[in-house]
Amino acid sequence: MSTEPAATPVVPEPAQAPSGRRHLVLLTFALAAAVLFVDQLTKWWALTELELGAPQRQVIGDFLTFRLVMNPGAALGIGNSYTWVLTIVVVAVVVVIVRVIRRIRSRAWALTLGLLLGGAVGNLLDRLFREPGFARGHVVDFIGYSNWFTGNVADIAIVVAAVMLALLSLLGIGLDGRREGHHRSAAATAPVDAQVEPEPEA
Repeated sequence: MSTEPAATPVVPEPAQAPSGRRHLVLLTFALAAAVLFVDQLTKWWALTELELGAPQRQVIGDFLTFRLVMNPGAALGIGNSYTWVLTIVVVAVVVVIVRVIRRIRSRAWALTLGLLLGGAVGNLLDRLFREPGFARGHVVDFIGYSNWFTGNVADIAIVVAAVMLALLSLLGIGLDGRREGHHRSAAATAPVDAQVEPEPEA
């Protein structure tokens, strides 16, 4: 007489409560909305108070100035002749970010993607709806840095998000908030710990 070997118990991975997931998603979109609001508000101020082509206003000497620039390209004046291509690229980036947001389980990733999404949409709106035409609009830049380049609030959010993204990647922290090495170690040891030896035949 023989008996069937006992089934290996399945140990489910710890999952975040649905309410916690919704909280992170809401946090991401709320931060993106805040960045977008501040970006558009400051651009409106720049268009109202600054004159295109006028001398720069010193804020902190020559290190930080206000100067209105309508930028047809990307940062540092790159791609001035391919505004519509940049628009398509930014749209694709926004779509990818929105899809990834549904998978985040980490507050750090929520902050990173919120900043990135808000900054990307802020500049995207300029490209879609400002002169000289749809998908070819020029981005409103007005914050000058030591005569090196001129940007806006959306650019600041994107740069901060890029730094955070690099740090998260270096630390190996995934969208679920766990370190990559720790996750692999747990996955490797779990089957051994959970294994049940079959009973010998009688």
